[in-house]
Amino acid sequence: MKSVPRLWKELSESSDFVFYEHQTNSEPFFIGYFKSLTEPTVLQQHILSCLSNDSDLSLDDLYHSIPVAEKEISSDGDLIQNKILRGNVAIQYGQQSHHCILVNAAASKGRNVTIPEIEFTVEGPKEAFVESLDINLNLIRKRIPSPELRIKELTAGSVSKSKVAICYIDRIANEQYVDTCIQRIEDVQFDQITNMTILQQMIEDNSNSIFPQTIGTERPDYVAWAVSSGQICVLMDGSPIAIFAPVNLGQFFISFEDYYLPWIIGSIVRLIRMFSVLFSVFATPLYVAVMTYHGQGISNVFLSTIVSSRINVPFPPVVEVLIMELVIELLREAGARLPTKIGQTIGIVGGIVLGTAAVEAALTSNFLLIIVALSALASFTTPIFRMSATIRLLRFPFIFAAQLWGLLGIFICTFAVVAHLLRLTSLGMPYLVPFYPYRSADLYDTVIRPPYSKFHHRFNFFRSPKPVRFDRKNANLKRDIDE
Repeated sequence: MKSVPRLWKELSESSDFVFYEHQTNSEPFFIGYFKSLTEPTVLQQHILSCLSNDSDLSLDDLYHSIPVAEKEISSDGDLIQNKILRGNVAIQYGQQSHHCILVNAAASKGRNVTIPEIEFTVEGPKEAFVESLDINLNLIRKRIPSPELRIKELTAGSVSKSKVAICYIDRIANEQYVDTCIQRIEDVQFDQITNMTILQQMIEDNSNSIFPQTIGTERPDYVAWAVSSGQICVLMDGSPIAIFAPVNLGQFFISFEDYYLPWIIGSIVRLIRMFSVLFSVFATPLYVAVMTYHGQGISNVFLSTIVSSRINVPFPPVVEVLIMELVIELLREAGARLPTKIGQTIGIVGGIVLGTAAVEAALTSNFLLIIVALSALASFTTPIFRMSATIRLLRFPFIFAAQLWGLLGIFICTFAVVAHLLRLTSLGMPYLVPFYPYRSADLYDTVIRPPYSKFHHRFNFFRSPKPVRFDRKNANLKRDIDE
């Protein structure tokens, strides 16, 4: 453990560290803080104003006279150092004493709460998480004003020492999942963890899988829904993204806006979204398989159109598909890396110009251009960005398998993906539940979004100690005031 004089010497090597001696009638006070981390108003009005040159204050007297709620007295050198590095002011009484008063005077610099930029919805709240952990916890507390909401704070990163908060509701979240999440965060061995996406990859069950095993969101209302359902949420100071787990595969294709729409409309939109994901994965591989091996399966209605569109194309179907897929990925990356207005222009103009030029130069056929464009549009319907990236990457193994073995290759690649998903877990929970292991009672909010009268039980695979939400017998009763 570091001594306090040694701590002053080490911290004074930084130019933004302020350390000075305040003389009194008895022992002097030694004050140290980082001016880049502290709020000048709190320092001047609430801390330094309590000191005077002709006073005989002891350390305990000064402690009780400082009008700040977050303060403590400690002799632990490591704790004092960590507190100073987080914006606290340390006050030592006399050179021989190893006790210091630690007063929280951290500067609250950061952006205000804004509208969601990634998960924007037409209906619903327009608040998103920011980089401040305290503000994010406030957004969750406002939506879950329950004394059973538990928040456990941890530290991640040996150098960054980032604050991590684990949120769950006691007697709703399964304790085993909570303990597993805490243990994985505590076992992380890395020096610099500055964003939730870095920690997200380190605590997932299988970090080598392209399928994400936790869901990241910037919406406090989505986190409140997940926590009340029995899931565990993890937030980090400095990151505007929260993650929650355990999750299954079906949740990655559910947009939280589905719950703000009437259940019939929400169900139809969800079905369209799931069909779009399947179309995005299988459209171009099926084109390669049919054009390479199974041309006899093409209907006579489309045969003349397809032949006339490919008659001048010098490449085999697989090369034709790979060229168009890579062009789409280049446009997508260019649009994402450029400023917003320029990126939108590049995406629209570049797609039109390159598509027209590719057809006129006989590098691709009109038929394939339509399929690739629809496949790219279908991939954008995935509401979770990490799963959207997975769907984009997943097409390429299917394309190569279709070139090697045709439809048989697509079936083999499908079986390989399903076998991988069967082995995948999220905090120990099977990834394909409720389909495997089969849970008929948990099918109500997977493919379709049911009415809220059907949400009387939480999902069994979350293993909640309190599975019942409300009494299902009274769910559909509608009483008027004159009854």
